[in-house]
Amino acid sequence: MKVLFIYPNINTQIGFNYGISYISGFLKKHGIETHLLNVNEKLGYPFDLERMKKDILAINPDMIGFSVLTNQYKYALDIARSIKGYLNVPVIFGGIHPTMDPAGTLSERCVDYICVGEGEEAFLELLRKGDPRGVRNIGYKEQGRSVIEPLRPYTDITRLPFKDYEIFDFQRMIDAKDGWVGLTASRGCPFRCTYCLNHRIMGLYKDHGYLPKQYLRRHTVDEMMYEIEYLISRYKGIRMFIFDDDIFTFDKKWLREFAARYKTITDIGFVCNAHARVFDEETAMSLKDAGCRIVKFGLESGSDRIRREVLHRYMSNKDISHAFEVAHKAGLHTSAFVMIGLPYETKVDIMNTVKLLAMIRPGRFRWSLFFPFVGTKAYSIAEQSGQVDLEKMLHLDNFTDETCMVLGDDVDLLVDKVKTMFCTFVNGYANIDEKYVELVRTVEEADEKTWKQKKDHYLQKENEANEKADRESKTHYAVKYNPFMGVRSDWEDDSISA
Repeated sequence: MKVLFIYPNINTQIGFNYGISYISGFLKKHGIETHLLNVNEKLGYPFDLERMKKDILAINPDMIGFSVLTNQYKYALDIARSIKGYLNVPVIFGGIHPTMDPAGTLSERCVDYICVGEGEEAFLELLRKGDPRGVRNIGYKEQGRSVIEPLRPYTDITRLPFKDYEIFDFQRMIDAKDGWVGLTASRGCPFRCTYCLNHRIMGLYKDHGYLPKQYLRRHTVDEMMYEIEYLISRYKGIRMFIFDDDIFTFDKKWLREFAARYKTITDIGFVCNAHARVFDEETAMSLKDAGCRIVKFGLESGSDRIRREVLHRYMSNKDISHAFEVAHKAGLHTSAFVMIGLPYETKVDIMNTVKLLAMIRPGRFRWSLFFPFVGTKAYSIAEQSGQVDLEKMLHLDNFTDETCMVLGDDVDLLVDKVKTMFCTFVNGYANIDEKYVELVRTVEEADEKTWKQKKDHYLQKENEANEKADRESKTHYAVKYNPFMGVRSDWEDDSISA
């Protein structure tokens, strides 16, 4: 039996798909042949339906599985519709989007089955039975209606076979991503932020009698050491590991053991995520001692009102400031993630985010435009606000170029200004140089017509201010690595792009 996975990853950053790697490894362990089309123009496989047709017919799979993110859903549907025109095999959609919107996904004629939640055991059972009825986590159509089977218990990830790296052209991915390699040591998150899928998944499982506290699961430290050694021994050019766990530092006992073991097998640095409310000196020193180079914090907004009422991020600016002080004292480079263009956000809220970054002085910060993922509480909040353009939302590939939120002329204008010149806004409010201060004042005062006409001029002035700061050795932020990241000028290691 042969299974083909298709991962649409178009017009966005190159992503390693953990779901496919786990499921493929699980299926191979049970004697099933697997293949992958990793559709990403940066990896030499652009969105080309004719090329896909040729490759799919050559593989001649018995089932085709799509891993689908919301922003890539439209591409997945286009590919699936095309497949149905030349090959009569079942198509199953899994991943975040079908989990968040199962009924909507099943309503598409080109989708035969969906997988809600985790898919390793469900996919194998479906393949073996050849019939979706009674297969937990699987949705299907019966006599014109959608049927979604109950969920099976959370997967014990320590009992899963090793992830399948070979199904990817993994060396090419490493080279394309400048030597950084993603890893994950856990599944789940204890927090319930409105914009994230975790609260939705915990709710689904709770409805089936499973406790939310069971959701967060970790691989053993032994398993992680084996995986790291496996990658180092088989691939070249690895310069940084990126732990993509939602909260890598949550379990202190596990972290202490990991820190002691990691440095004995490699001196390659790593990057991880932490939570500002539960980050202390012990955690910071464990990370530093192990070889951590960057610790990332999701701040989302500098407005306490927006964090609490819209995002359900229950931490204060004092918590955030303390976490960054602790990290910097330990010698860790820090990264802050923020969003703008949120429901009910005002100009004051946006500027509070700028001011918070200017105060805490992270090593770098990344920004995005708020995107209301279907099925999340944030989607309901955005919909209730009447501030989301649902039609435009369907056509967005990512959440960095454009926004689907309509917050009012003045707020929308400020969102565009800050998104375009975020580093300069932070430099100005940090009072790094008078050129930044003057430029921010000029940009803030510009009306919509002036902003559109003079945007390129302002960007040139931004470059001039950066050059002046460089000449005078003033530490400042400038866009680096990608268009939505500001990196502090005293960062010296050009091998790191996370």
